[in-house]
Amino acid sequence: MADGYQLPPKPLQAIVDAPRPPTMFLSPRRDTVAMVQTPSLPGIAVVAQPELKLAGLRIHPRVHAQSRFSFGAGLSLLDVDSGKRLEIEGLPSPLSLATLQWSPDQRWIAFNRVDAASGANELWLVERETRHARKLVSGLNTVVGNGYAWMPDSRRLLIQLQPQEQGEPPAGDAAPTGPAAQETQASQTVRQIRTYQDLLRNENDARVFEYYLRSQLATVDLTGQVAKAGLPALYTEAAPSPDGRHVLAIKLERPFSYQVPASMFAHRIEVLSPDGKFEHEIARVPLIDGLPTGNDAVPVGVRDIDWRSDAPATLVWAEAQDGGDPSRAADVRDAVLMQAAPFENPPQTIARLSSRFERARWSDGDLALVDEFWWKTRKTKQWRIAPDHGDREPELVFEGSSEDRYNAPGDPLMQRDANGFERLLRSADGASLYYAGDGASSQGDRPFVDRLNLADKQKTRLFHSQAPYYEKPLMLIDDAGTRLLTMRESPTEPANLNLRDLSQADAKPRALTQFPHPTPQLRDIKKEQIRYKRSDGVELTANLYLPPNYDAKRDGPLPMLMYAYPAEFKSADAASQVTGSPYRFNAVSYWGPLPYLAMGYAVLDNPSMPIVGEGDREPNDTYIQQLTADAQAAIDEVVRRGVADRNRIAIGGHSYGAFMTANLLAHTRLFKAGIARSGAYNRTLTPFGFQSEERNYWQAQTTYEAMSPFNFANQIKDPLLLIHGEQDNNSGTFPIQSERLFAAIKGLGGKARLVMLPNEAHAYRARESIMQLLAETNRWLDLYVKNAKPEAPAPARSASPAAK
Repeated sequence: MADGYQLPPKPLQAIVDAPRPPTMFLSPRRDTVAMVQTPSLPGIAVVAQPELKLAGLRIHPRVHAQSRFSFGAGLSLLDVDSGKRLEIEGLPSPLSLATLQWSPDQRWIAFNRVDAASGANELWLVERETRHARKLVSGLNTVVGNGYAWMPDSRRLLIQLQPQEQGEPPAGDAAPTGPAAQETQASQTVRQIRTYQDLLRNENDARVFEYYLRSQLATVDLTGQVAKAGLPALYTEAAPSPDGRHVLAIKLERPFSYQVPASMFAHRIEVLSPDGKFEHEIARVPLIDGLPTGNDAVPVGVRDIDWRSDAPATLVWAEAQDGGDPSRAADVRDAVLMQAAPFENPPQTIARLSSRFERARWSDGDLALVDEFWWKTRKTKQWRIAPDHGDREPELVFEGSSEDRYNAPGDPLMQRDANGFERLLRSADGASLYYAGDGASSQGDRPFVDRLNLADKQKTRLFHSQAPYYEKPLMLIDDAGTRLLTMRESPTEPANLNLRDLSQADAKPRALTQFPHPTPQLRDIKKEQIRYKRSDGVELTANLYLPPNYDAKRDGPLPMLMYAYPAEFKSADAASQVTGSPYRFNAVSYWGPLPYLAMGYAVLDNPSMPIVGEGDREPNDTYIQQLTADAQAAIDEVVRRGVADRNRIAIGGHSYGAFMTANLLAHTRLFKAGIARSGAYNRTLTPFGFQSEERNYWQAQTTYEAMSPFNFANQIKDPLLLIHGEQDNNSGTFPIQSERLFAAIKGLGGKARLVMLPNEAHAYRARESIMQLLAETNRWLDLYVKNAKPEAPAPARSASPAAK
C-alpha cells in the first residue's frame, strides 16, 4: 500500500466531517444555557505537539496544561424561557475553550483558554448581562484540574498560576549519573501492582514532573488584581469552602514512585486561609504502592475528602475500618467522618457502613443521602442521615443490585445554591426529593422523573419518556417540579433541548434548539432492537442496523459487521435485562461500527456478551465458553432473520472488545475476519487483575492463560486487523500487546495486519488517524468479508481444556 495517511471512500469521509452538537452548561438559576460549539477533529500536526508523559499524567509543556487537542470553537447563550440564542462579543480568536464555570450569582461565566500556538493559558470572563468577554489573567497552571474555581461571593476566583520565579525547566541529563534502582522488602502481604502507563522512570523525570506540577495559589478579583496565597507547592486540589473563609488544599510530597501514578503518591491534606496561611492539617497520607487483592480494596486513612456543601466550612471524608482489605472480616467496612472549622474538636462519625462509601449528597443538617457499594456482590444501599443530629438512626432509602437496571431508583436531582455548591433539589415545601433515572424495562430505556415523599417514602411519577421518542430529563427548573428541561430524540431526529410543562398532562414539549441531522444521507437507515436467547437460556439484546432502502426479501442477506464489548455479571437475570432504547437517534459516529452502513454492510451493534458467574463462581472461569455461546446466538439470530450471510460476518471491538475479538478468532471459525483496536492479548502482562477480574495471576493462573488469545495465536486462522495507538495511555493495553500478537500470527503463518497510529493514545484524536482507521477497516471488510467466497465454515471448536 502507499505510504502516508490514507483516505477512506467519500461516504466515510463525510461521516468524519459531519457537524456535532454543542456542549451545554445550565446556569445556577436554571434559566440560561451556555452553549460551547464542538469543533471538528484536530489535525495530526496539533496532536503531534510536544507532550510529557510523567507519573500517569500527560502534560503540554508550553502551556503548563494537561494535554488535550480539542477545544471549544464557539460560545453563545440560550435563554430558556424564550428559546432565543444570544451571541457574545469580544471572544478571543481562536477561542480554544478548555473548561467553563458559571459564577454562583450567575452574573459571570469564567472560561479557560489554552492556545498552544501562542503559548496562552488564560482565564477569561463573560458578563452575562452585557454578553461581553474579556481576559482576566494569564499564566494559569492546568496540569491537574481546571486551575480556577469561583469563590462563593462571585467577586473573586481561586486560581493556580505558573510560578514565575522557578525559571526554566530542568535540563535532561546529558549522561546518566547512575542506574534507576528500586527495592522491595520481604512481606507477608499480597498487594495489587497494576500495570499503569506513563510512570516516572528516573530522578530527572521526577524533577521535570515537579517543575510542571508546581503552582502558585492566588485569588483574582473581577478587575484582574491578583493576590498570591502562600508559597508555590505541588497542588493537586484547591477548593474554597462554602463560606469562602477556608481552602481545602491537597499537595504531593516525596517520596515519588516508579510503580504507581501521581494519584497514589504521598500527599498532605491541609486547610488554608484564602491568603495561603496554614490553618490545620487533616492528614498526611503515605505513598500507596499497592492495594490488597480485590476490587473492593481501598487505601487506609483519609480518602474522598470534600466540603460538605450545606455547611459553612465542614470537611467530610471516608476511612476504611478493615485496613482496606475486603478479605478481612468486618461488620463495618467504612466510616464517614466530618470535622467543622475551626477544626479544634475531633472528627465526628456520621455513618458506619457495611461496604464501601461511594458518595454523599447534602441538603441541610436534617437531611443528607449517603451511598455505599460492594463490588463483589454488586450490592448497593442508600441511607438517609441527619448529619447534625448524631442521635438519629440512619434510614434505609434503597437497597438492591447495581446490575438490576429494571429496579434502579435513579439519582437524586441536585441544584446549585447561592454559594455555588450542589445540594439536593427539594420540593417547595421541603417534603420531597426528586429522582431521575434511565427507566430500564423489557421495552428498553424510558427515562423518568419521580417525586419521593420523605415522610411515607411514596413515589409520584412526574415524567416518563414515551414512544416513539427517547426523552432524557436534565433538570427541573422550578422547585414545584412543574417545568422540566429534557433532551428529546427519535431514530430520525437528533437530540434537542426541550422545555416541558408537567402541570398539564397533555402539554407538548417546546423545542429550544433545532440541531440539524448531522448525516442526512443516512437518515433512512433502519434500526431494530432485537431479543434472542443464548443456548443456556440467558436472554440477549442487540441493535440491528440495516442500510437505507434495504429490503431483506428483495436484496437477500448482507455482509455484516458485529461490534461488541463483553461485561461480567453475578446474575443471569441481570444479564438478561434489556439495555438501550429502540427510540434513540441513529447517530452515525466515526468511532463505532455504523459508518459501514454507508458501504452496504448490515451492522449488529452492542450485542450482549455477558459473562456470568453466579454465587461463588467466578465469571471468567468459563469466559471462552460463554463468549462463544454469546457470539453463536447472535449469528444464529441475524441469519434466521435473513439479513446476514453466515459466511460473511466480521467481529470487531475496541479495548476489551478487541480482546474479545481476538479470542473469538482463536477459539471459533464463526467469523470471516476480525478488527481489534487497542486491545490486550496476553494476560500475564496484566498479572494483578484486568477489567473486572479481581484475582491475580498466581491465584488464577489457569484462567489468565486460557483467556489470553496470545496463547492460541496458532489457532487464529481468519484475517485479523490490529490497530493500536503508538502512545496508548490506558492501563494494561500497552502497544506491545498488539505488536507481540501480530508477530506471533506472522511467525505461525496466519493472516494479520498491524497498524500503529503515530501520536495516538487509547482513543484516537487526529482527523488523519480516524480517516486511516476507517480506510483500513473498510479495506479489510471488503477483502475478507464482502467479497468472501460463499463456503460453509468449519464447525465451532470447543474451548481448549485449559479454559474448562
